[in-house]
Amino acid sequence: MDQLRVAFVPGATPDKWARVWRERHPRLPLDLRLVEEAEQRAVLDDGTADLVLARLPVDLDRPTPLHCVRLYDELPVVVASREHVVAALDEQDVVDPADLSEDQLVLPHPSGWSPDADQLTFPAMSAKDAIEVAASGTGIVVVPMSVARLHHRKDVVTRVVDLPPTTIALLWLRDADSPVHQDFVGVVRGRKASSSR
Repeated sequence: MDQLRVAFVPGATPDKWARVWRERHPRLPLDLRLVEEAEQRAVLDDGTADLVLARLPVDLDRPTPLHCVRLYDELPVVVASREHVVAALDEQDVVDPADLSEDQLVLPHPSGWSPDADQLTFPAMSAKDAIEVAASGTGIVVVPMSVARLHHRKDVVTRVVDLPPTTIALLWLRDADSPVHQDFVGVVRGRKASSSR
């Protein structure tokens, strides 16, 4: 292996782990690549990446089994135009999903949650595009806080919403497991260079 290729989804921040990796393994370059959530499994299957900082859920069994190390949970936030009723809430308030029952959800939520109102069919779009639609006042979007921060706009508000969190996990092919993979897991888990698993 002449380099370690690590893909990561929008909102994940591998910088601190990359810095530690480079200190410990100066002769094995780390190639970081941003991938959309829709591609997070595919880059492992096609060999484009050795590991992925992915946002669950991901099929861990097909087409080939994956190792999965859960790293942290992300708070979900509702993103809405500044004229939306949630803008009146304090930033520390948590929105009850029932309070969004009359809204249009621009981007499907991974949990399957949807407001009670009959939903319009929106075309498939990225989180960035969905936040732009929410800014126009056409609907709302629920995304992880890290994604809302990544695509921050002055014409929207974000409030934590009482929905299940999403999880960022480190994934790699079981068949490709190696000491290099395990070293990266150690870095991500905060193990010291001298410690063993």
